[in-house]
Amino acid sequence: MQAGFFLGEMEPSAPLRKMIRVGRTISFPKGGGTFFFNFFIDPLLIQLSLGFPKLECKYIMSYQQGEDFYYMDEDFVDDMDEDNYGRAGGDVDADEYDMLTKVTDTTSAQARKGKDIQGIPWERLNITREKYRLTRLEQYKNYENMPSSGEAVDKEFKHIQKGGNYYEFFHNTRLLRNLVWATSKHDVYLMSNYSVMHWSSLSCNLSEILNFAGHVAPAEKHPGSLLEGFTQTQISTLAVKDNFMVAGGFQGELTFKGWNSCGFYVVNQHLDRKGVTFCTRTTYDDNAITNAIEIYDSLRGGINFMASNNDCSVREYDTERFQLLNHFQFPWPVNHTSVSPDQRLITVVGDDLDGLLVDSQNGKTVATVVGHRDYSFASAWHPDGRIFATGNQDKTCRVWDIRNLSMPIVTLKGNLGAVQSIRFSSDGQFMVVAEPADFVHVYNIRAGFQKRQEIDFFGEISGVSLSPDDESLYIGIWDRTYASLLQYNKNTLMKRTSFLRGTRNSLKILRSGKSSSSSVDDEAFNEDILKQDSMDEVSQYSQALSYC
Repeated sequence: MQAGFFLGEMEPSAPLRKMIRVGRTISFPKGGGTFFFNFFIDPLLIQLSLGFPKLECKYIMSYQQGEDFYYMDEDFVDDMDEDNYGRAGGDVDADEYDMLTKVTDTTSAQARKGKDIQGIPWERLNITREKYRLTRLEQYKNYENMPSSGEAVDKEFKHIQKGGNYYEFFHNTRLLRNLVWATSKHDVYLMSNYSVMHWSSLSCNLSEILNFAGHVAPAEKHPGSLLEGFTQTQISTLAVKDNFMVAGGFQGELTFKGWNSCGFYVVNQHLDRKGVTFCTRTTYDDNAITNAIEIYDSLRGGINFMASNNDCSVREYDTERFQLLNHFQFPWPVNHTSVSPDQRLITVVGDDLDGLLVDSQNGKTVATVVGHRDYSFASAWHPDGRIFATGNQDKTCRVWDIRNLSMPIVTLKGNLGAVQSIRFSSDGQFMVVAEPADFVHVYNIRAGFQKRQEIDFFGEISGVSLSPDDESLYIGIWDRTYASLLQYNKNTLMKRTSFLRGTRNSLKILRSGKSSSSSVDDEAFNEDILKQDSMDEVSQYSQALSYC
């Protein structure tokens, strides 16, 4: 069997950056015919992933054309002879190919000794990490609905000092394309191809929870549930919280599944039945993709979930009877919603320059936030219920105070592209902001967002999640060769500072009988602690994964 490569450039019409279309022509011997196959790769990662020499792009195809090939391509590539696949693109010798493809997990101990956290063998490549980073920063193309929206905000944001060390690298797990949710510091749920997987950082065990490649059907009867289920559902978004999981699809599919309190999968009491608890299709509209799912505590008690769709709708369901409780409609596709801690307000952002605050009970607009220069993809609430943040294609995350929405508290700009994920830590100390690729930023809220930690890697970001206790930060990275699930643990210095602050506040309460809130005084306290500790004390507080 002989194989050849055909290269072309794809200009996306969705928030994806330029990719290279690679068409592979496979000729079978003895008159077996010729098969032409397409897939897509990042032109800047070609050298890292496949060892290609310098390439010339000659053909143009649209994102819509390319999207049809995407899922077929991945399955086909996985089934192909990886030895031929890896070497067909250029002159890569056997030793180099083995180095590029046989990538192992990276532990915190190895990272401290200098190993790349993604396992990229920079010493074997003809480009340094620093030079490649500069190339990415210069050539990365951020998709914008509003031309030059990213450049327009340059005068609005203040440069934020980086160099914080709030979370330290702990472990890198070799995983494919995924969406990431941590339910504890040791338990992570993610998408890998068509499967929902569970990763245990204690046992280093990866197990399949649900496979959408085949037929998935509900094991129970509920009004509105599609008893026939779905086949080969392409998952666009995932949410996991406590004992609940909801997956959304490209055709408006919603699939619900539950676990018992011990963490083992059950479909209520039907342990011997396959399938899921509930399936429904939100809409049969042509533009039906489910953009986001939010699971949250209901104002009336119990657990609800909310789906944001491209059909300009937000739908709310309960998890007891799986009934549609509310259906709110908006004048534009909804990309993300987040519910306030008191469950009374919903942040709604989408294909519009402005974001909305709406009443969670009736969907009426309470306030409009104005300032972004492009479409928004992310939102999140601080646990105090007064502050929320929005992420936009103009490369900014803007933080708002509901007591004064005339302008944001702070405007934070990314390095490469749109802000696509925002997470607040449950203690309110940090805000995690993810770009579409390469960078995750951790902002210190107690320092007034003026200090941040920058986590730097290479690849598309498929999800970020903080564990409920804030002990671990997980980052999903999609890349054909260096796909990863990165684990960062809160460093010992931050834990000690938090403990001492809590002790100090407790003593204040005992003396005065009044509670005290965090303020600039706390930040000064942090600085005092930092001065007392040497850098040698900033180390991992757990080595549970060092054997993995």
